[in-house]
Amino acid sequence: MHVTSEQLLDDGVRERAFTLGDIPGFLWTPASASACAPVPLILLGHPTLGLARMYPRLAARARHCAAQGFATATVELPGCGDRPRWPAMEQARTELRRTLQAGEPVGDELVDALILPLVDKAVPEWQTALDTFLALPEVGGPVGYSGGVISIGIRLAAVDPRIAAAGLFAGSYVPRAMFEEARKVTIPLYVLLQWDDEGNDRQAALDLFDAFGSTEKTLEANMGGHTGVPQFAGEAAGQFFTRHLK
Repeated sequence: MHVTSEQLLDDGVRERAFTLGDIPGFLWTPASASACAPVPLILLGHPTLGLARMYPRLAARARHCAAQGFATATVELPGCGDRPRWPAMEQARTELRRTLQAGEPVGDELVDALILPLVDKAVPEWQTALDTFLALPEVGGPVGYSGGVISIGIRLAAVDPRIAAAGLFAGSYVPRAMFEEARKVTIPLYVLLQWDDEGNDRQAALDLFDAFGSTEKTLEANMGGHTGVPQFAGEAAGQFFTRHLK
């Protein structure tokens, strides 16, 4: 991990911008984190909008987690931000924009093209990054995953035993193949659903929740659109991670 910049935020949180090869990211650690007292880690997922655009929201989430004694980290997704363009993803995004502008339904084939290659590339990168984070003396387990593209969270929870709990946001397209992977997920889950999310198939989100193999899983549904998640829902998600990672 090559640290490219470092700063101490007003609330004592240490923020490090870094690169792993050509992949940029951020690591935030609370003031309490040390080699003598390593803290649990939460991986902060995010949509495919790029870290620069998402930074204010990610930093706010990191500060909130740090106040509860967690380190947090995130990495740029493939084909996003300053990473090299990915022609297949660009083509799929262009087709999605055309489909939505035309008022046409988003079919399974387009959802597969948008999401499955992204999951295939992103999850191994998250796992490599996790290797690096856990090698730091001030960061320890257990590990949680929070937010982001829900299919990435599903795959990561299904294949990496280091992920002990996940807080997922039912706000992105989900390929049908991911439902089968969801059955392999057995860790505790906390799923947020915005009932009036204009870009999300509500019934598909409910079916996905039902498919998860976890014996402990919570679905919190609130009225409102995609960006209208109430503050208390985020606080409840924080309590969920405190229960399972501390």
